[in-house]
Amino acid sequence: MGGADSILEAAEARPDVIDQSRLDPHVRSLRSHAARGTLINSSFQLGVVGLGTLQRLAVAAWLTRTEYGLWGLLIGTLITLTTLKQVGVADKYIQQNEPDQEAAFEKAFTLELGLSVAFFVVAVLVLPLYALVYGHAQMILPGIVLALTVPLTAFESPSWIPYRRMQYARQRLLTAIDPVTSVTVTLALVASGAGYWGMIIGAIAGSAAGALVCTATSPYRLRLRFDRGTLREYSSFSLPLFGAGLSALVVIQGTLVVASHTVGLAGIGAIGLATNVATFTDGVDSIVSQTIYPAVCAVARARPLMVIASSHRMEVLAEAFVKSNRIALMWAAPFAVGVALFAGDLIHLVLGDRWRPATGIFVAVALTSGLSQVAFNWQLFMRAVNRTRPLFVASIANLVVFFAVSIPAMYAFGVAGYAAGFAAATIVQVALRGWYMRKLFRGFRVVRQMLRAIAPTLPAAAVVVIVRVLASGQRSAPRAIAEFALYAVVVVVATWVFERALVSELFAYMRGRRPQRSWTGIPAGQSSSA
Repeated sequence: MGGADSILEAAEARPDVIDQSRLDPHVRSLRSHAARGTLINSSFQLGVVGLGTLQRLAVAAWLTRTEYGLWGLLIGTLITLTTLKQVGVADKYIQQNEPDQEAAFEKAFTLELGLSVAFFVVAVLVLPLYALVYGHAQMILPGIVLALTVPLTAFESPSWIPYRRMQYARQRLLTAIDPVTSVTVTLALVASGAGYWGMIIGAIAGSAAGALVCTATSPYRLRLRFDRGTLREYSSFSLPLFGAGLSALVVIQGTLVVASHTVGLAGIGAIGLATNVATFTDGVDSIVSQTIYPAVCAVARARPLMVIASSHRMEVLAEAFVKSNRIALMWAAPFAVGVALFAGDLIHLVLGDRWRPATGIFVAVALTSGLSQVAFNWQLFMRAVNRTRPLFVASIANLVVFFAVSIPAMYAFGVAGYAAGFAAATIVQVALRGWYMRKLFRGFRVVRQMLRAIAPTLPAAAVVVIVRVLASGQRSAPRAIAEFALYAVVVVVATWVFERALVSELFAYMRGRRPQRSWTGIPAGQSSSA
């Protein structure tokens, strides 16, 4: 894309367009640095996310279904309450362009700490009410202890600083301390018989370790600095995100309330285990998205050299959006289909036959979570161009689907009804993403993106199904491993066939070369000027 090149080349040559002095001093090419950072950082963080998934699966093997259900009830309650606090303070800090960056950080840290303390107070007040609604008073004390992790994580805010500067190695090291410590402590305690308290203590230990290291190594002092102007600026950015968080709270808490009355703790445990698949896919895709967010913000806030440069800038954003989502879908679609294909083996050979009733929902949620990754990173581009209202609209649509589809389906069909509601909500969300991103980037087609993601997976799934039909008989661990290896090999080969140009481009970036870029799916000159 010639237009995309021109704005980046101008940015690299003219500091009045993008002030690269505020980035990592080793940044020479914003495009290459972001591409290499996406690959290297994603590989590193993929291990962290995989470690967390291993933790959730491991504790499922040690805990009873009821204990796991209580943990799911507890963590679901706190996570949804936390969504009210996730109003984009960190995102706005990355996006802002104040002259005094130390003061900007102090203002953002003040807001983050205030929101975190307010969250803890709210959690202490409302947990007894949730316990009354759910009918499980034993969740109050562990819930209050677990809520302490949120004020602690406010002191991990210094990790935002290298993130904004695109210092990916430093940022990923700081952000890895919390999850690695948490998983290590949790597995040790749960294996020794501590039950779900082992997971709570592990979470506290991880947050404390991350806060300690981030605070000790921060280039700026963690000083309180309140500014009314900054509060107004952050509020205009964050209020739609707060509304979206409130809608998410209603949906997730409503799901838990309905599930507690329709399927019980064992059913909640099955839903929680299945949704770990969605958590994994969302976690890894968000790594790809968050890695490029500072670069997207740098381009979005660039002062154009000329009128036409504005359209060129949008072509850069369009290219970043489509390609980053294609990178994420390269693994997300095969992973989701693979989980669905091997769900029975995973439950029978790893988790135990007591989880066999969860097989159906495991398959359904896996396939739906794969679909949900199409245009998954649309939120960061909307935030980068300061358009957060569409995120609120999408959350309202999710709320409507919950009341119109999910609740009636759960009362009628139980766990299967949850899967149906999850699928309906995902279809609506993908459609809305396609509509809004087509308005921002006129050449974008969500169906084209979806078909491109599915294409490499179809031959691999077909090969496994054919092998199973031809080689009937007893399922065993060696047979499951051999089939999975076959599936993985076919996926890799098919991905190379369908996405060879993009993969070659990525390897060229890794080698520090400027490649001939592959087609993004958006014709040059077709992006909206925003």
